[in-house]
Amino acid sequence: MLFNVIREGLRRWRDIHATIRELNRLDDRELNDLGIGRWRIPEIAQRSVD
Repeated sequence: MLFNVIREGLRRWRDIHATIRELNRLDDRELNDLGIGRWRIPEIAQRSVD
C-alpha cells in the first residue's frame, strides 16, 4: 500500500513537471493566444494532473 502511494506521488510529480516543460516551450504570444499567463503555468499543470 505504501509503495502505491509513493508510486502515485512520483507519477503525479513527473506529469506536472512534463506539463510545465511543455508550456514553458511556448512563447508569450502563444500562451496569450491560449489565454494563459506565464505566471499561471504551475497552477495549470497541477490542475491538469488532478
